[in-house]
Amino acid sequence: MLPNIKKFIFLLFSFCIFNAWNQDIHWSQFNDNQLFQNPANAGNFNGDLRFIGNYRDQWRSVSVPFSTFSMSIDKQTKKLGYGIMAFHDQAGDGKFSTIELQGNVSYNLKLSSDSAHNLRGGLNIGMNHRQVNLNSFYFDSQFNGYVFNPILPTNETMQTDRKTNLSIGGGIVYDWVKNPRLRLSTGISAFNLNRPNQGFYNATIKRAIRYNGFLKATIAVKPMIDVIPSIQFSSQGTYQELVLGSSVKHYLPSKTFVYRAVYAGLWMRNKDACMLTLGYDHQDLFVGLSYDINLSKLLPASNARGGFEIALRYIINRFKPKRAEHRVCPDYI
Repeated sequence: MLPNIKKFIFLLFSFCIFNAWNQDIHWSQFNDNQLFQNPANAGNFNGDLRFIGNYRDQWRSVSVPFSTFSMSIDKQTKKLGYGIMAFHDQAGDGKFSTIELQGNVSYNLKLSSDSAHNLRGGLNIGMNHRQVNLNSFYFDSQFNGYVFNPILPTNETMQTDRKTNLSIGGGIVYDWVKNPRLRLSTGISAFNLNRPNQGFYNATIKRAIRYNGFLKATIAVKPMIDVIPSIQFSSQGTYQELVLGSSVKHYLPSKTFVYRAVYAGLWMRNKDACMLTLGYDHQDLFVGLSYDINLSKLLPASNARGGFEIALRYIINRFKPKRAEHRVCPDYI
């Protein structure tokens, strides 16, 4: 390969990988991926076992789509909560993939005897594996004079195409609950505290610490309507993200005492996108959909098309409370 072409491709590849190294994945439905948001959220729910799945597909209109899939399971005991989360992210022509497996544990401290005020602390330990598929690239040695032939050898010697390291994080969450329809939750967290080296080659490239802060409230405004505003701020290296907005929750009437509700929301990500969200509750199952309308400098290329995202949540209650049966006592007793 000619020196100037080789240098150009190496710089372009290094730039893309450097940016991928220094930014973790992000979600539009951040309130529905609690373990990724803060490890103190492990076990912070009403029930015995919680399953969460998330999928995101973005930039399909601009390039090879970036896709991310995440799954988590968490459980609570009296004071402890613990859970695991795994995600897979794939980006770009080189199919640069990230696989991460995280373990989370939290401890709940009651600040009041009526359990209205609670403070949770959490710890996160993760294994991060990143790999690029060099077979997806074309090199000049594969040009036979007429067309590119991917079967021909690249004549390039790469030191490595993968990297695995350990990451550590922590966080705290404060909850205030007056009743199920009037509550407040806020927290801060930090990930990659050990600054693992993610350089594929001889250069040392430290993974930047990702800081996260959020505030979420539930406020009943009418007998069948709640407003759920929230805000989240994330910072990692030179990258900063602010997302704020609100969902409106409408409880659906049911003669069979089956809990159902629908959600509709509008959110803004600073200098980047506007997000529309829809959701549906049916007993212990939640389904959420969102779409990002791109408003960034990439607007001419994206035609305002950003990313589609889906969130699923299911909570298992093993021990359901017994229904109280009221009997009328006779007058003579």
